[in-house]
Amino acid sequence: RGTTFHPGENVGIGSDYTIFSKVQGLVKFENMTRKKQKISVYPAN
Repeated sequence: RGTTFHPGENVGIGSDYTIFSKVQGLVKFENMTRKKQKISVYPAN
């Protein structure tokens, strides 16, 4: 249940666990635990 991916910087999450970016830029997947990842988007300069 729930989500494997969690929102990080500049990322939002919908009620159906849809991950979306709030800004354009570089997407980075970072491990939180063995089964969970944080997704962040860093602005492209």
